Amino acid sequence: MQQISSLNLKPNQIKTDNDSLQYYGKDWTTYFDIKASAIVFPESTEDVVKIVKWARQNKVALVPSGGRTGLSGAACALNGEVIVSFEKMNHVLNFNETDSTVEIEPGVVTESLQEFAKTKNLYYPVDFAARGSSQMGGNIATNAGGIKVVRYGLTRDWVIGLEVVTGAGEVLHLNNGLVKNATGLDLRHLFIGSEGILGFITKATIKLAPKPPELKVLVFALDQLSSVMKVFSEFKNKCHLQAYEMFSEKALKHVLHSTGLPRPVETVTDFYVVCEVECPTEKAEEQIMSVFESCMEQGWIIDGVISQSEVQAKTFWRYREDISEALSAHSPYKNDVAVSISKVPDFMNDLDLVLSQAYPLWEVVWFGHIGDGNLHINILRPEGMKKEDFVAECRKVDELVFKAVKKQTGSISAEHGVGLTKKSFLSYTRSESEIELMRGIKKVFDPDQIMNPGKVI
Repeated sequence: MQQISSLNLKPNQIKTDNDSLQYYGKDWTTYFDIKASAIVFPESTEDVVKIVKWARQNKVALVPSGGRTGLSGAACALNGEVIVSFEKMNHVLNFNETDSTVEIEPGVVTESLQEFAKTKNLYYPVDFAARGSSQMGGNIATNAGGIKVVRYGLTRDWVIGLEVVTGAGEVLHLNNGLVKNATGLDLRHLFIGSEGILGFITKATIKLAPKPPELKVLVFALDQLSSVMKVFSEFKNKCHLQAYEMFSEKALKHVLHSTGLPRPVETVTDFYVVCEVECPTEKAEEQIMSVFESCMEQGWIIDGVISQSEVQAKTFWRYREDISEALSAHSPYKNDVAVSISKVPDFMNDLDLVLSQAYPLWEVVWFGHIGDGNLHINILRPEGMKKEDFVAECRKVDELVFKAVKKQTGSISAEHGVGLTKKSFLSYTRSESEIELMRGIKKVFDPDQIMNPGKVI
């Protein structure tokens, strides 16, 4: 792209070689052909403003790029866009001990923020398997959730201030880290979860939590889907629950094959749960064991084990967190959906029927953050089947899955976002009036429609 030189960035802030374009032009979605024109690497808010104003003047579309761990195609560049990578804006800027807050740039990796919090005897609780490569700007732009939503909520709950550059090149400072601020619309929350269609996040003020007490991790084997929610209710009501994750025997087999880990329990069942609870005292541990034993007496839990060390706890989590990596060799077609927690049992039964009828000969692996109503569905591509044919078949069944979601007034995307993959199905979750309002909001912040165009709406 000839006019890219007019940006007057340093040579190491621009890349146009094909390998870089392919690397930076995609996320973890595997079914799109990347056709980016250049990558730029801003080092400051001023650089971002310069890039956006240049893009407006030259009528060039921009696609944000963080850790590129998304699964909706929101960070894919397919139509000659310029990719804006935030990997050079990766600094922790200011820590406020009194407020327990930290100001960061968008390229800070999630795990780096977690480790920084530990050095201050604090805790950043939004956590998921991609913590080592996902970046905070992307987490905020997709309102990332993860495994601890039951206890700590979503990314949105920890962002108390944002600096953003809009599609008009204007810098906005939103909320300024205030706990209370009753002065009209909180524009901060428009940018959280917006997938980059309004503007780019250039700084964020993050609230940190007190360090959690000692935790225990349990793995349960259950032979019935209905037992998953019964056990959840018991632990949620009688213990301090931090996380509650379900996965199937099919998922476990792939993890065991990929990692060489031993089975978590001797009994082989259709469903398993990883459960994390706070255990600050001997009395709390006694309560955990009491609930565990009660669930076994009820026949809900067939077998189970409780962690006796930090190393063992980390191993137990691998049975759940290593699923996506274990499935990656099969190029899975993914969906993540959500319903209200109380509707999970009915929804799971409906979904199981849909998937078994639609894919009688294909392997479908599902797991999820059951404690917040979120399920992940992975359809594995049959060996020898062309990518295009596989996606076409899966798209046909999307409609059936999303009808089941709509029946329960749920969401077609719990945490992966809409991006490219679910844009055509947005009406299953949002009304036409809502979608039209979203289009109007985008026009206000992005008058030339250059910010991640073609995504979400």
